[in-house]
Amino acid sequence: MSSRPNEPKNEGLSRREFLKISASVGVGLAIGATGMAAFEKVIAPATTSAAESNPLDERIPMYGDHQAGILTPQQTYMYFASFRITARNKADVIRLFKDWTKFSDLSTSGGTMRTGDNPLLPPTDTGETLDLPASKLTITYGFGPSFFSQDGKDRFGIASKKPLYLKDIPRMPKDKLDPTMSGGDVCVQVCAEDQQVAFHAVRNFIRLSTGLASLNWMQEGFISGKSGHTPRNLFGFKDGTANQIHANPEGYDNVVWAGSDEPAWMKGGSYLGYRKVQMHLEVWDRSSLSDQEATFGRHKESGAAFGKSGEFDTVDPSQMPVDAHVRLAKQSKQLIHRRGYSYTDAVDPRTGNVNAGLLFIGYTRNPDEQLIPMLKLMQSQDKLNEYTSHIASGMFACPGGLREGQYMGQSLLES
Repeated sequence: MSSRPNEPKNEGLSRREFLKISASVGVGLAIGATGMAAFEKVIAPATTSAAESNPLDERIPMYGDHQAGILTPQQTYMYFASFRITARNKADVIRLFKDWTKFSDLSTSGGTMRTGDNPLLPPTDTGETLDLPASKLTITYGFGPSFFSQDGKDRFGIASKKPLYLKDIPRMPKDKLDPTMSGGDVCVQVCAEDQQVAFHAVRNFIRLSTGLASLNWMQEGFISGKSGHTPRNLFGFKDGTANQIHANPEGYDNVVWAGSDEPAWMKGGSYLGYRKVQMHLEVWDRSSLSDQEATFGRHKESGAAFGKSGEFDTVDPSQMPVDAHVRLAKQSKQLIHRRGYSYTDAVDPRTGNVNAGLLFIGYTRNPDEQLIPMLKLMQSQDKLNEYTSHIASGMFACPGGLREGQYMGQSLLES
């Protein structure tokens, strides 16, 4: 696919180029700016026949009008990582993003790097996916407010291209935010059907960023649901039922994809709102079923709203308590595209309680209209607040999809 007129020459690698390299023994990919060793050799992705025999070898295309991992049906495992850019100039940032793109292209295509031929040098790949299929791996990235400017300074000459609604989520009533687990310059959402495949990807993002970026924080998530059914959160209630309301091209344009008034590089992109919500499981588990259902305004087993019989029946807020979670969500009259995951962190040694909960990830066209008013309303009135604490937060602008030959962020950094 050719470049647009007057566009800088693309230096990313297409899938076709990777496959060509895969067939050639001994060809490597230089990492350059990171100072890491060269990618010595490439192991070719699995063949079509292997993909047909193993569903886990299904590959999600990396290229398209939109980034994968937004509307993609949720995979079982997720790692969400935040990076702080330490590079001091745009050229180094570009080299980092090119390296990340080359790795992402190969990994989502089902290929892996060989460990190298020189035993005196570190391996060129961490190696834990050498025998594993692609497992529907997706990599979605976004930029935080601090990537554009920090302490009043235009860091990389792109402050004028900051999206209209990109800012930190305002502090909400009852927030207990940990600043060490919030925000960041760049976020990377990695999802796959195999946890080891997902971890391999985020691990190598960290490895390839040496000297140019550092990991702020990383969160591991999981979710599981029968095919065709809405998955459940750790409170046992279905999470994401409302996504079906906008599950069509027009709905996605109205709810998910950035508007035409945004900078050109945001075309086909979306805003990612992140909240880490600790669930007080021990308190919840001592609550009666009727209290639990009244808290949500839905029946636990069926997922049907009060007064209805089916999960996807139109909600009637008047049938629910005034502080029910679903009633307040409907009261906001806004839709978001939910892509949440559950998490478990550790045990509090003082109480023996489990630190677990929800990694809320919501994609929106305009967070000022769709997300922030909803959060303010629900954080101040939602009965669910008796059982939860919001402990981390972040907002990121996810660009549109890549064309083959482009690298991550190219439309922002070189346009």
